[in-house]
Amino acid sequence: MSNSNLVTYTRISPNRTSPRKHAIDRITIHCFVGQVTAKSGCNAGGFITYDPDNGASCNYVVGHDGSIGLCVEEKDRSWCSSNRSNDHRAVTIETASETIHPYKVTDKAYSALLDLVTDICKRNGKTKILWFGDKNKTLAYTPKANEMVMTVHRWFANKACPGDYLYNLHGDIAAEVNRRLAGGTSSGGGVTTTPGTEKPATGGTGATVKPYLVRVTISDLYIRKGPGTNYGKNGFIKPGVYTIVAESNGTGASKWGKLKSGAGWISLDYAKAV
Repeated sequence: MSNSNLVTYTRISPNRTSPRKHAIDRITIHCFVGQVTAKSGCNAGGFITYDPDNGASCNYVVGHDGSIGLCVEEKDRSWCSSNRSNDHRAVTIETASETIHPYKVTDKAYSALLDLVTDICKRNGKTKILWFGDKNKTLAYTPKANEMVMTVHRWFANKACPGDYLYNLHGDIAAEVNRRLAGGTSSGGGVTTTPGTEKPATGGTGATVKPYLVRVTISDLYIRKGPGTNYGKNGFIKPGVYTIVAESNGTGASKWGKLKSGAGWISLDYAKAV
């Protein structure tokens, strides 16, 4: 089992379990809650001081400048997700972020994160990465030998991690990594899908429903040109109450809703009926 050659700094944390007790079939992306570099992240006090009760670590740190640090080798389990079972299966990645909601990351960090996730999948023999966006469905799913599944820290502890900014991009991350795994631009200096810069796509009509109202409370929910994260973005929807006139299944959400205004589609996972 190898580690990523994208690593620019290494400091191995004493907070780890060696070896991991399950084959790698998950990736868990975290927000660091601080604009660290690979070096400063790997040297964080909670990572370098051994504490069998409250110690923490991760496999990789992605810095705000795009640097990548190795804290725990992939052959070993990091102490990262508040869940031993998940950490034995997952490669965990702490990503430099702002310190307040929605814990936004820099373009350089996002680009490096895409490269790293792609590299992890390739080296572990995975040709597809899956984001279900649902805890129960994800944890009940048995990945095929060629599949990697994405999980998040907030499913295992009362935390906001990975922050709403990265959480809402998980569908985009999966779509871009799958594009690369299918033969698109490979990791390491290729074309990067930066949040909010994709060219818009069109399509998707869905099934017409009796119009109903939903309330959006987060400020970073994308409007899509069609029902799925594989469609282009049309900016963010502002918090407020909106009318849904059609529904559809699609990539990246359990259900998509079409806005009456004609602006596009939103994930109904982040909208509550009123």
